Amino acid sequence: MFDTDNVGVFLGMDVGKTTHHGHGLTPAGKKVFDKPMPNSEPKLRAVFDRLIAKFGTVLVIVDQPASIGALPLTVARDAGCKVAYLPGLAMRRIADLYPGEAKTDAKDAAVIADAARTMPHTLRSLELTDEITAELTVLVGFDQDLAAEATRTSNRIRGLLTQFHPSLERVLGPRLDHQAVTWLLERHGSPFALRKAGRRRLIEVIRPKVPRMATRLIDDVFDALDEQTVIVPGTGTLDIVVPSLAASLAAVHGRRRALEAQIAALLEAHPLSPVLSSMPGVGVRTAAVLLATVGDGTSFPTAAHLASYAGLAPTTKSSGTSIHGEHAPRGGNRQLKRTMFLSAFACMNADAASRTYYDRCRARGKTHTQAGFVDLRGQRLSTVLGGSW
Repeated sequence: MFDTDNVGVFLGMDVGKTTHHGHGLTPAGKKVFDKPMPNSEPKLRAVFDRLIAKFGTVLVIVDQPASIGALPLTVARDAGCKVAYLPGLAMRRIADLYPGEAKTDAKDAAVIADAARTMPHTLRSLELTDEITAELTVLVGFDQDLAAEATRTSNRIRGLLTQFHPSLERVLGPRLDHQAVTWLLERHGSPFALRKAGRRRLIEVIRPKVPRMATRLIDDVFDALDEQTVIVPGTGTLDIVVPSLAASLAAVHGRRRALEAQIAALLEAHPLSPVLSSMPGVGVRTAAVLLATVGDGTSFPTAAHLASYAGLAPTTKSSGTSIHGEHAPRGGNRQLKRTMFLSAFACMNADAASRTYYDRCRARGKTHTQAGFVDLRGQRLSTVLGGSW
C-alpha cells in the first residue's frame, strides 16, 4: 500500500496539454484547492510552494505520468512534494461511484484526490526515473510507432498482391521483412515487371543481397507467376503503388535498425543490462521495454505484485457453488504483458529448461498460450525479480 502518513494535502491533477486541473483535499476531506494550473514551471512551482508552506507534506497524484504529465511531476518532485500514480482504469472505475454523469477536468481531479485520500491501496509509486531509462522510454515509444507503421505498410502490400496475384503474395508476403524482398518490389512491383526483368537477371542482381537464397527465392517467384495465366483488372496499378509502398517499408525497417543500435548503446550503459542480457528470450527491444515499464523493480515487492501489474495474475471466477476456475485477467499493463509473452515464447528454442517446462504443460493438456502463461507466472516473473535483479 502506498504510504500516505503525514500527508497534509492530497492534490489530484487531471493533466492536459496547456492546463492541468488541480483539486486539493486535506486528510479530513476538506477542499482547499480547486482551479486550473497552467502547464509551465513557474506557475506550477508557485502552487506547490504555497500548498507546502500552508499544509506541509503535499502528495501530488496524476492519472497520466508520462508525456503531458511529465513536467508537473518533475516540478512537484523538485519542489519537495511526494508523487503517486492512479492508473486510468482504476480511476474510471472509481469515478463510477460518484454521482452525476458529467465528465469534466474538475470532476476527474476531485476523484483522483479523493481516491488517494480514501483508497491509498489504489495508488502506485513513481520512482525517480534515471536519465537512461527516460531516454529508453522515448526511444521504445518511437520504435513501437515505427513497428506499427511497418505492419500497416506490409499489410497494404500483401492486400494488393492478394487481390491481383494470390500466388505471388504467398511467396513474397511472408518475406516482406527481408531487405532483399523490399528491394525487389521497389524495382519490380508487378507480375509483368518481374517477368520482364527475367529469371536469370533477377538472380544475378539479388544474389549480393541474399547469396544463399537468391536462386530459390527467384525460382519460387517465377513458379508463382506461372500459376496464374489471367490478368485481374487493375493489375497495372501495382507498378505505381507497390514500389512506393516497398520503398516506405524499406525506409521504416532502416530506421528501426538504426534505432535498435541506439537502444543497444543505452542498454550497455545501464547497470541492469548484464542481468537482462543473461535472461533467455530477452533481446535489445525486450530489455528496453522491461526497463521502461518495470524500472529497477523496487516498486514490486514480489513477483506476484509484478504479475498483477502486468495482468498475468490469474483471477478466480465463482458464484455460489459454481466455480469456473482461474482465468487470465483482461487488465494490466498491455505493453509489459505483450513483452513478457514474446520473451517467454522466444526462449522456447533458446533455453532447454523453458522448453522442458513448456512441453510438460502441453502434455498436461494446456494450449500453446496457456503453457506460455504458466511459464510466465512460474519462472519468468520470478527471474525478473530474483536476487540478481
